[in-house]
Amino acid sequence: MATLLYRLGRASLRRRRLVVALWLVVLVGLGIAAATLKGPTASNFTMPGTESQQALDLLAERFPAASGATGTIAVKAPADGQLTTPDGQAVVKGVVQEAAALPGVIGAVDPYQSQAITPNGRYALIQVQFATGADDVTDDQRAAYEKVGAQAEAQGWQIAPGGEVLNSEPEVGSTEALGVLVAAIVLIITFGSLVAAGMTMLNALIGVGVGMAGLFALSSVVELTSTAPILALMLGLAVGIDYSLFITSRHRQHLLEGLTPEEAVGRAVGTAGSAVLFAGATVVIALAGLAVVGIPFLTVMGLAAAGTVSVAVLVAITLAPALLGFAGRRVLPRKLRNVTPAAEATDAVDAVPAAEDRSGFGFRWARWVTRLRIPVILVGLLGLGLLALPAQDMRIALPDASTAPVGSPARTSADLIREGFGPGFTGRLAVVVTSDSPQDTAAAVPQVAALVQRTDGVLAVAPPQLDPSGRTALIGVIPKSGPTDAATETLVHDIRDRVGSIGNAEVLLTGVTAIGIDVSEKLSDAMPVYLLLVVGLSILLLMLVFRSILVPVKAALGFLLTVAATFGITVAVFQQGHLADLVGLDSPAPLISFLPILLIGILFGLAMDYEVFLVSRMREDFVHGDTARQATINGMGHGARVVTAAALIMMSVFGGFVFLDDPVIKSMGFALAVGVAIDAFVVRMTIVPAVMSLLNARAWWLPRWLDRALPNVDIEGEGLRAHLDKHPVNV
Repeated sequence: MATLLYRLGRASLRRRRLVVALWLVVLVGLGIAAATLKGPTASNFTMPGTESQQALDLLAERFPAASGATGTIAVKAPADGQLTTPDGQAVVKGVVQEAAALPGVIGAVDPYQSQAITPNGRYALIQVQFATGADDVTDDQRAAYEKVGAQAEAQGWQIAPGGEVLNSEPEVGSTEALGVLVAAIVLIITFGSLVAAGMTMLNALIGVGVGMAGLFALSSVVELTSTAPILALMLGLAVGIDYSLFITSRHRQHLLEGLTPEEAVGRAVGTAGSAVLFAGATVVIALAGLAVVGIPFLTVMGLAAAGTVSVAVLVAITLAPALLGFAGRRVLPRKLRNVTPAAEATDAVDAVPAAEDRSGFGFRWARWVTRLRIPVILVGLLGLGLLALPAQDMRIALPDASTAPVGSPARTSADLIREGFGPGFTGRLAVVVTSDSPQDTAAAVPQVAALVQRTDGVLAVAPPQLDPSGRTALIGVIPKSGPTDAATETLVHDIRDRVGSIGNAEVLLTGVTAIGIDVSEKLSDAMPVYLLLVVGLSILLLMLVFRSILVPVKAALGFLLTVAATFGITVAVFQQGHLADLVGLDSPAPLISFLPILLIGILFGLAMDYEVFLVSRMREDFVHGDTARQATINGMGHGARVVTAAALIMMSVFGGFVFLDDPVIKSMGFALAVGVAIDAFVVRMTIVPAVMSLLNARAWWLPRWLDRALPNVDIEGEGLRAHLDKHPVNV
């Protein structure tokens, strides 16, 4: 593989104008396709096979008038008792009429008829039924709905439209650009060259542009959740910068050794490019592996992110060499561009001059870690174990309006409903009763209503609504607790247990709250299976690369430490509220239900990145005659600076998304940034060299029969060196 990539790198540099032109054509073409074919993103999370989804599908078939999106308009009068006065009633009825006349609305329920008025006569709820689902409500319809009650507000009333119809996709604005700016600064410091930093950033931006344009071009035929493009953007930027960084660093090293730019870029792509290709493949496999969980929206998220990572790899091994050809020796710091290759080479990033300088921080850190390996391992394990403790209390759920950004219409409405009616009114449940005959349905409805009313945790049961045929009934249920409370989860199971024995009718529980609970439970059940798949995959892949059994096992255990500590810190901040102000979080809540399983997939890929970049050099030096301890020190000494820069860049990109108001994206960015920091600096650069030193030569043991059975992927470029020995190149 290294030899093939070596040839690809040289060819990309020689035909650099053609390569750049082709990538620009692809970028422009996909950009035009994205602009013309872009479809809407979905804000709902469906889960085929769950009871709540079955109920929604049944309503769409038999009771379409009740299957559309719903809105709830919270009304607060200026004073107690004002809702019961003639003037107050006139104001409320005016709001009802205004809501009923909105485009896309098929009806609004008068709170005086539904008795949705508080005893003190100050709060009321107006239920609004839309003809279509939330994702099919147009922006104009949503904007008109948000403006309902403007005349009443002018009279001192508080009117707050809310409900699922206000679900909208998060917007990527200027705040997360801070992360990209920090990444650019890290590149400038690392390379000491504006040309090298700018070229690396340009390479990554072109790659993420191609990936995102392709994703949006496909959105007209594939339903994307609102978070899928954000995740793809996060990963595309982070790995795009990192992969270009690794290749550029190796290219600069070869230039300082006296190689021509063409030969330098060929060897850089053949060696560092091999590691990039493998590292990218692990990320793609982990993300695409989310499909085995069998959850459609998670599959789409994983494949979308995997697509942008794949583009980042292709760009790194083709476009980066082409741009390096245009840059020439300007990728080096100015003072090293015109000097003799052997002179002053120690000032460059990753340089390996004739008399190698081993006094750098990476070498010193590696010698210290290997000398104090036992205390380092114990302290590292103890520290990560303590950080992981909050993870045992982790709860997951789909977010509700109470966690929306303060000041948003959805949050304002939810807070007003909680203030007047209690938390249960923001998470209503719906019981669907259906049969083949109106008589059976009519007989079952009173039984179901009675059983639900007697269930602990139920605040109220609304009168049933019947479809025109009389075969399907919808019964509203108001719990005492909020949508993401553990008590509501218990209530959902209790209701299902109670009404499951009704004869001659099918009874199903649904609603946004029930859907969230079903999604979270299915994801929880899938997480151990996926974790086992990822750990098993990491052992097999690293066994293939490093020709060892203990190194892959050690890498997998380190990955589990990273995941556990990341979960613990994220739970402590976003669920328990510790230091929440530092990330701009105003309402701690359970973690978004897909975050844990998504973190496992992403962190696996990124952890393998750093494992490959560090340990491959250790194996390379060990195979070429160094002692196991010295090989470990060399691997750390040569890789520490670049891996540090790569980790800081990823942390910056992910951390930039913490500034978004959307709590889901905020938690994803935070967790990924923390996970990268823990894995790179604590696990890979501290615990791993300590363990490698402790294992000594045993780390590289592999049974002979297994060594013969495993194919040689040549990550370290041994085959390339043999090829160059047989076919020397004039440099």
